[in-house]
Amino acid sequence: MTKLAAVKAALRTQAVETPSWAYGNSGTRFKVFAQPGVPRTPQEKLDDAAQVHAYTGAAPTVALHIPWDRVEDYAKLAAYAEERGLKLGTINSNTFQDDAYKLGSICHPEAAVRRKALDHLLECVDIMDATGSKDLKLWFADGTNYPGQDDVRERQDRLAEGLSQVYERLGDDQRMLLEYKFFEPAFYTTDVPDWGTAYAHCLKLGDKAQVVVDTGHHAPGTNIEFIVATLLREGKLGGFDFNSRFYADDDLMVGAADPFQLFRIMYEVIRGGGLTSDVAFMLDQCHNIEAKIPAIIRSVMNVQEATAKALLVDREALRAAQRSGAVLEANAVLMDAYNTDVRPLLAELREETGLDPDPVAAYRRSGWASKIAEERVGGQQAGWGA
Repeated sequence: MTKLAAVKAALRTQAVETPSWAYGNSGTRFKVFAQPGVPRTPQEKLDDAAQVHAYTGAAPTVALHIPWDRVEDYAKLAAYAEERGLKLGTINSNTFQDDAYKLGSICHPEAAVRRKALDHLLECVDIMDATGSKDLKLWFADGTNYPGQDDVRERQDRLAEGLSQVYERLGDDQRMLLEYKFFEPAFYTTDVPDWGTAYAHCLKLGDKAQVVVDTGHHAPGTNIEFIVATLLREGKLGGFDFNSRFYADDDLMVGAADPFQLFRIMYEVIRGGGLTSDVAFMLDQCHNIEAKIPAIIRSVMNVQEATAKALLVDREALRAAQRSGAVLEANAVLMDAYNTDVRPLLAELREETGLDPDPVAAYRRSGWASKIAEERVGGQQAGWGA
């Protein structure tokens, strides 16, 4: 098999999960901006997600967020997705939008609040059972704003206890993906602030607990690809939340701020054998001012382009340069791959699979944006809820 044929074969296996909330209204922490045609129901979110998959061929699953996507019959929702060529993917919990969680959720000093949060997490596992989802993604806004506000060590004990109870509820084919974030909304201490804390808890829990790397959840200058390489080496990388950041958790389209970083991350994924279904490639972005569907299509394409470039790295030449201490030569091998224009390759791949070579242009020609703007009038638009 030629190099280009091998690259195409690998790209055909890649799937990027899109998040239901990215199809709804979103905004900054201060304002949610409404757009015409935004979904009003989980079903309409799936209708939009089906458009993304139809034009990219690489977005077959949709992550749900509970309670934003709560319905009476989740098996029926899963069937609705199947009818549109999709599957329901990761179930995301929400323990940060209730008044009771002002001082935390499963790390809260009061047992009654911790029980409330735990009940919600167990409900999410029930939803997984109904939808056939294999992954439960946990992100906690828990933390403190002032020194002395709470006992830092006790909060870790509460976290471990809560995670353990959820872990025990998981089925044999289900996983817990623990996400970290170094600050916001807590500013003095965050209870899961970094990959090391997440890794320590997952290691203690067992094989069904894995770490999620959100590319927007790091301090400036953090070497994210090192984290990825380490977690892969330890068998604890469960997935990604892909987005872009300039300053903090900006939730911009993946690849928008630093496409070279995305390439470096994808190289370590490939180097570590992580381009498999065992690593979930998810988007987690809230588009503020741009149209929802074409922005998500662009994001999927950005992940594909970074992956294609990473697959083009001449690993034998790179290894030889590394072993001989040829610093500039080794760097040049990476840069040669990164500077390759892979758009013609991806366009060719799409045509070979019966897709339009330009997914964004094809979507714009489809008339879907005008259709939903005319039809989705009335009702309550889905939104971030800020």
